[in-house]
Amino acid sequence: MVSKQYLIDEITFKDTWRMFHIMAEFVEGFEALAEYHPSVSIFGSSRVKEGDEIYEKAERIGQLLAENGFGVITGGGPGVMEAANKGAAMVGGRSIGLNIELPLEQTPNPYTNIKLSFHYFFVRKVMFIKYAVAYIILPGGFGTLDELFEAITLIQTHKIKPFPVILVGSEYWKGLLDWIKDVVLKEGKISFQDLEIFQLIDEPEEIVKTIKRTVIV
Repeated sequence: MVSKQYLIDEITFKDTWRMFHIMAEFVEGFEALAEYHPSVSIFGSSRVKEGDEIYEKAERIGQLLAENGFGVITGGGPGVMEAANKGAAMVGGRSIGLNIELPLEQTPNPYTNIKLSFHYFFVRKVMFIKYAVAYIILPGGFGTLDELFEAITLIQTHKIKPFPVILVGSEYWKGLLDWIKDVVLKEGKISFQDLEIFQLIDEPEEIVKTIKRTVIV
């Protein structure tokens, strides 16, 4: 029979080595991405295909950002990520993919010219936010919502400096934004000023102009 002390020692040993793995991922990310400032992190569904309106819009946004001196950071996978990386790469821009190791392996898209792979989601999240001067959020699922609300929370709580958080897709986000205003705000769970943390813009050209007004490239 395995003793309780043995189990505690085993967990402690594994956690100690896990810390070195975590530190190594942070060091690799910091060293690799420091030279690519300023960049913009773009999020959205991995399930959209080339020819889809969302895909085409993400590609155009990536292109315009690159043409205006911004690096484009995505999760490095398919869908919106692929489209944004493609737009940046095709004009010779910095197209950065932060891939994540998953049980169902996410295949890196072919349009990233700077590639990093992460085991830990939270390390990858730090890289998205640390090296971004803006977040662009296109229609997506739980992962996209996670990145959106994490950025809003960090700005709201003054853990990071404010930067543009731009939602793309009026129809897609309408229900969520209505609920935030009609329920969350009315019940006093947030303040009116919190609604100013993010904005809704549909046109790629206006998105890039808005970021440029805030950031000096």
